[in-house]
Amino acid sequence: MNHCRGCYCGVYVAVLAGLLQINCLPAGEDEKKTTDQSRMIQRVLRLPARANNPRNSEGDFITLKDGRILFVYTHFTGGAADHSSAYLAGRYSSDGGKTWSQEDETIIENDGKQNIMSVSLLRLQDGRIALFYARKNSLHDLLPVMRLSVDEGAHWSEPVEIIPQKEVGYYVLNNDRVIQLKNGRIVVPLALHQNLPGSDRFNPNAKFLCYYSDDQGKTWQRGTEVVVETQPGSKQPYMQEPGLIELKDGTLMGFCRTNGGSQYVAFSQDGGQTFSELKPSQIISPVSPASIERIPSTGDLLLVWNNHQGIDAKLRGKRTPLTLAISKDEGKTWQQIQNIETNPNGWYCYTAIEFTKDGVLLGHCAGDRTKNNGLAESQITLVPLSVIYGK
Repeated sequence: MNHCRGCYCGVYVAVLAGLLQINCLPAGEDEKKTTDQSRMIQRVLRLPARANNPRNSEGDFITLKDGRILFVYTHFTGGAADHSSAYLAGRYSSDGGKTWSQEDETIIENDGKQNIMSVSLLRLQDGRIALFYARKNSLHDLLPVMRLSVDEGAHWSEPVEIIPQKEVGYYVLNNDRVIQLKNGRIVVPLALHQNLPGSDRFNPNAKFLCYYSDDQGKTWQRGTEVVVETQPGSKQPYMQEPGLIELKDGTLMGFCRTNGGSQYVAFSQDGGQTFSELKPSQIISPVSPASIERIPSTGDLLLVWNNHQGIDAKLRGKRTPLTLAISKDEGKTWQQIQNIETNPNGWYCYTAIEFTKDGVLLGHCAGDRTKNNGLAESQITLVPLSVIYGK
């Protein structure tokens, strides 16, 4: 955030139908407050890259009925690239996320020809835990699957294929993306990359669509592909890595990372079957995913992303800083905008969000591009709600 000197200031940009508002305190007060709050943020677990484990990334949390928190993430063994071999590993916390077990526990062995990755954990309304992940076989075969647990993650069912083989393709499911609506529907947001048959070239432009289930994951239906708004005389940006948030009135807001300078957003009135056109927002960001979830204790929305509003030219295109903001009006305006990680070489992305009694756990990539590819290391960060609200 840019600090004003000796004055109050405001920066306003349109977000959706409202405003993204960034307020500054007088320089001295602002700097002192930021310093005090940064001391309250705890980096409680680091998952570094090692010789036989060159990348740890894209995980998610679930709070178990006995109070423990389980973090399941992608443990790579065959390299640090997206197609390298990997399985799902887990760590546990018994004190609200302040400390974590020191040894990995294998959660799911690799059942893909290349890897399995990108975890979503969801407590279903019937009490079971659903585990979603992407099973990667090739550049033309990446499909999401679901497993269920009736004993709090001690055992998992056989995988359920969400997409039938007749519709096989390269469907990207990010971590911590699957949601269950108030009416019970499970919705899986996907980015379909239509790579050319026989080609080893990746098509970066994806189609955003959802699969959804109204019977707790037994059967799945395919939604329609979301249309991107076209701007006369301008090149259409590519869409990637969609996410969803259910608003209080039941509307689904979808958001995608793009190379167009911002997150693009669309809205669904029918639970993810169809959406309005994807349009640019003023959630300004590089080609990096955002995460939005609702804070249970207040009902406000929490946004985690790389805020590039007014970013220094040297940092353009980089996945830094890691920024938080809240919305009290369902995403129309954002406030309490603050950076919690600012390393110019840091690579902060793929954030999982889990709320505790008085804080939030963020599980995110936190590599250093001068040392690795940026996705190699993950970190769990514990942020008090008092810091998020600037108290």
